[in-house]
Amino acid sequence: MTNLPIINRELSWLSFNERVLQEAESPDVPVLERLKFLGIYSNNLDEFFRVRIATIKRMILFDKRAKQELGFAPSKIFDLIQDKLKTLQKRYTKAYENLIKELEKENIFILNETQLDKEQGEFVKNYFQESVRLEIFPIMLDKAKQFPTLQDSSIYLATRFSKKNKDVHYALIEVPTTSISRFLVLPPKKNKQYILFLDDVIRYNLKDIFQIYDFDKIEAYTIKFTRDAELDVDNDVSLTFLEAMEKSLKKRKSASALRFVYDAKMPKDFQNYLINKMGLDNKVQLFSGARYHNFKDFIKFPTLGKTDLLYPDQKHVPHPDLIKTRSILDKMKSKDILLYFPYHSFDYFLDLLREAAIDPNVSHIRITLYRVASNSHVIKSLITALHNGKDVTVFIELRARFDEEANIDWATILREEGARVIPGITGLKVHSKVCLITRREKGHKIYYACMGTGNLHEKTARTYTDTMLLTANQSITKEARQIFSFFDKNYSVPKMSKLLIAPFTLRSKLIHLINREIKHAKNGKKAEIFLKLNNLVDEEMILKLYNASNAGVKIRLIIRGICSLVPGLAGISENIEAISIVDKFLEHTRIFVFHNSGDEEVFIGSADLMTRNLDYRIEVVAPIMDEKIRKQLISIMELQWQDNVKARIFDEIQSNTFKIANGEKRIRSQDAVCEFWKEFARKKKK
Repeated sequence: MTNLPIINRELSWLSFNERVLQEAESPDVPVLERLKFLGIYSNNLDEFFRVRIATIKRMILFDKRAKQELGFAPSKIFDLIQDKLKTLQKRYTKAYENLIKELEKENIFILNETQLDKEQGEFVKNYFQESVRLEIFPIMLDKAKQFPTLQDSSIYLATRFSKKNKDVHYALIEVPTTSISRFLVLPPKKNKQYILFLDDVIRYNLKDIFQIYDFDKIEAYTIKFTRDAELDVDNDVSLTFLEAMEKSLKKRKSASALRFVYDAKMPKDFQNYLINKMGLDNKVQLFSGARYHNFKDFIKFPTLGKTDLLYPDQKHVPHPDLIKTRSILDKMKSKDILLYFPYHSFDYFLDLLREAAIDPNVSHIRITLYRVASNSHVIKSLITALHNGKDVTVFIELRARFDEEANIDWATILREEGARVIPGITGLKVHSKVCLITRREKGHKIYYACMGTGNLHEKTARTYTDTMLLTANQSITKEARQIFSFFDKNYSVPKMSKLLIAPFTLRSKLIHLINREIKHAKNGKKAEIFLKLNNLVDEEMILKLYNASNAGVKIRLIIRGICSLVPGLAGISENIEAISIVDKFLEHTRIFVFHNSGDEEVFIGSADLMTRNLDYRIEVVAPIMDEKIRKQLISIMELQWQDNVKARIFDEIQSNTFKIANGEKRIRSQDAVCEFWKEFARKKKK
């Protein structure tokens, strides 16, 4: 399989982040939204280093063997990554400089501490004393027995101060961005508005911080540290799964160093002092950066009331089947319902949970949680159900990357409230998005299920596009019940005829569905496959799609992120086309459409076509049984395929070329999908 034309996943991921950067560069995107895209790019890149670069570096230790196993030399890929990163960093810097100029045209000015006038200086000093001072805890490096463990989500001011012919002192200050906004809005003057980084608030007050020292020179430079974020969960049988996770998280905080970023203006002797003090070796990448790091904070840049510099707020489209509904459970019993976020409100799902929590006939709520909001109304609804005497079973995945600590806390809270909490399954991550409600009706157990493509997270439901199926179809819901039975008895593999479950039936069923299209094509029938995914990486699935293309099956792919498949190659993938849509909402839906000689089969679910999703996670992909909903999803897929504003074309060289209208009507698919749901609501209202 390694001789297949395959784009390396790391390089394809960088190509995805380049599409994010394109949004930050685009003059068609409102200025403050472009700043957010800079923040998203930066946040993505941090995670890339913490996870993917860490993995590549481990592979390099076994370079020759890895090449035999994987078909590529990790060291060569690492060099290609570095070249791409250098190119993107230049574009990123230029995009930031251009945005500063754009902000100034709008009378918004980002100042540093040397540019403050007397009045602004007094304001900053007062702010520091009232809001910042007590959050500052300097560590004197020249006195410390060992260098402190730097957190890779934080930024620090490396500070040096001295007096002529006297000792030089070194200190480290963590910039407290977890408790204080990174940006201070200064009082406006005339029509001008001013913003100061928190870093510079601290710089402006350095003399006060170190007032017990006698010095005549003080300087401070921002530094940042990145560590390996992969978890090695301890298999000590004496530990519970939760205890093992907590132990592994502590190890992550002192894991191997990967990257040290410092202000390029930091003097060389100061750099060397820090590198030596930290004991960094030549395995750690050193990056000379700009004055400010952690640009992920631009995601929360102050809006200053400038709504014209932002995308308009997404107003939720009322779902006609749920407007003024007395009981969502009753409505689900009468028909299947599709929710499509963020066009529909996530409140519908919260209302369903609230209803189940107080319905006297509901006996049990079962749910899988991967990521939830920090102030989760999903969790609150489950606790309400417990207070009302319901049985609540929660599978909460403790290994959800970078949400591990939050999930441990939620697991503890739910357990203390009386929920039955299942914290993990050895060897399998539970990534499925399933909620199952059991209701007693006329002496029988009736199951109601919600199955979706996204996390049960009310915050991301406002910015991610995701679908959720609400159904009381017992042929599906009883199979959903089997999933929760498997969580109890891991040796009892669920037997499914409707649901596609990884790692048991999903891969084989998808191969069967592709083979069926191949058979139709060979018999001269129309044969098509239309997939919408976040990532397409698995080599077996790519080979199967190449085989389908060679058999004459028309294949269309909408892939937001990584796409290792190469479309449009003569004799290999000439019947495959692929695009990526990056716009104001993060495209997160996973939809599978198989033409089936005109009797289309449509599925939605939590799985991407990655080996980890197909073989090492519990994923649930549900068939759409309702014909109207099938047609809705196919119509939406067609609208997205027609996008000629925000769609990029996948090709062999990963050029990220935009699909251009060329005189045709401009179609921006996210706006078109919103209009689609509005029209659906209007028609139902008549």
